[in-house]
Amino acid sequence: MIQTILNTLFIQTQGAYLHLDHDTVKVEVEKELLLQVPLHHLKGIILFGNVLLSPFLLHRCAHDGRDVVWFNLHGRFQGRLTGPTSGNVLLRTAQYRKVEGTQAGLLLAKRFVEGKIRGACAVLNRTYRDYGEEHLKETSRDLTRLLRSLQCKETLNEVRGIEGTAANRYFAVFPHLIRMPGFTFSGREKRPPRDPVNAVLSFTYTLLTNDCLSALDAVGLDPQVGFLHALRPGKPSLALDLMEEFRAAFADRLVLTLFNRQQLQQKDFDQRPGGTVLLNERGRKTLLTAYQKRKQEEVAHSLFKKRVAIGHLPYIQARLLARYIRDDLDDYRPYRWR
Repeated sequence: MIQTILNTLFIQTQGAYLHLDHDTVKVEVEKELLLQVPLHHLKGIILFGNVLLSPFLLHRCAHDGRDVVWFNLHGRFQGRLTGPTSGNVLLRTAQYRKVEGTQAGLLLAKRFVEGKIRGACAVLNRTYRDYGEEHLKETSRDLTRLLRSLQCKETLNEVRGIEGTAANRYFAVFPHLIRMPGFTFSGREKRPPRDPVNAVLSFTYTLLTNDCLSALDAVGLDPQVGFLHALRPGKPSLALDLMEEFRAAFADRLVLTLFNRQQLQQKDFDQRPGGTVLLNERGRKTLLTAYQKRKQEEVAHSLFKKRVAIGHLPYIQARLLARYIRDDLDDYRPYRWR
């Protein structure tokens, strides 16, 4: 599958070769031209499996700051092209100073958990309005109580404890949000996913993490150095922090929509040895198309009089985060979904 969706080029066709001809990207398979698109139309190139890019195309994307992201054939993130490091060194220095043992760092950890819990409540409350199932409303009340208790926590471990408790209660009722017969969900399983729902959740979270990482890079913050998630080599901790604001109300709602509208079906998944379930090429195409279109939908933001595209929210929040870290703002507030 080769397709361009809203300024992003997705390549799943194995053996494809991409190269630059003047300012045009050409996609060939066994020397047969399948697609050509002006480079300036592309904001990103996403590749799955055995797909090759010419050195000149890679150099140009790095120079322009254009995203190139590699996944394996089943959607597991492999790597990402980055150009010259952006941003003010003073901003990153301020970020490092706030990471551990500071009240500013603890406040940011709380804000990311707050964003996650509010997003989960938005998902539950929306389904409750549609179907009137009282246990969903009660879980939303439980999460709201956890949100209130979050504010008085004084250590990072306590904040992480609230986050874990909230996630467990949310996913305990997640099976009731799936209305399509034939798909079950018995709990969150990451590596490897054991059912179609977990497979789609993991894939969508990977896409969202990459969007958050790009946003943090764009404003000059270090995506590896976060406040809520533990710091480990190669782990984009700050990108994982930021994505908590969008995990439930953006990613989970998208996944639920795809299942409940029967856009994803059993034939979109492959069963692997050991019980692993993965999206196949058809399923990935459906998800990628829906994901990009959802990013174009517009929502209200408290700081703007006009509506903004959902796909711009990570960049907006990353800029607000940078302003807080520079001490230009007194507080950082996660995006509030309605």
